[in-house]
Amino acid sequence: MTKKSKKPWPTKDVMCQIYEMHLWGGNHHDFYSGNGSHNPEIINPYLKTLITFLKSHNTPLVVCDLGCGDFNIGKHLTKYAKKYIAIDIVENLINRNKETFKEGNLEFLCLDIIKDEFPAAECIILRQVLQHLSNTEIQKVIKKLDAYKYIILTEHIPLGNFTPNKDIISGQGIRLKQNSGVNILELPFNLKVIDEKQLGEHILDDNKGRIVTTLFEVF
Repeated sequence: MTKKSKKPWPTKDVMCQIYEMHLWGGNHHDFYSGNGSHNPEIINPYLKTLITFLKSHNTPLVVCDLGCGDFNIGKHLTKYAKKYIAIDIVENLINRNKETFKEGNLEFLCLDIIKDEFPAAECIILRQVLQHLSNTEIQKVIKKLDAYKYIILTEHIPLGNFTPNKDIISGQGIRLKQNSGVNILELPFNLKVIDEKQLGEHILDDNKGRIVTTLFEVF
């Protein structure tokens, strides 16, 4: 008699468990979105690049941050946006953020970016979010991105050449062990853009890949 394979957990349950069990580290008294959201060597160059981009517009942009996490990064960007809409799937995390961060142009929403519609905005920020999703889930997100002029995407990818978009089960892990990473311009996603520009790159120690931030202009 063969064992039935277990169905993967819904992404919302996975993300809630990650924060509840502190699988990305941090102390047990608060939410923590991992070293990639707190290590100054990683986040300081990233913030400098994003602030430069946001300040380059005569009229401040409406920004939608998909997967805002503990908001250790987003809190530095709000003053450069006309409105900053920060979204995460974990309700307790969003409630904590609402209590912790209060600004006139800042709004927190608890949404599932795979199932729910996105708010109106001009710029989407997706920082190390897609890398945790299956290809099917990424495709559902990609279909909603062509309504936004700018997409600032950050992904953890291998060093050197790699095969893009190998599928995974959504969860804590990413495609790195398969020598793969997300590329939204390649199959099966094929997002159409009019321009792309690499904004930054951080090489991780011990052959753990690189974190790359790319600006896509969609229209």
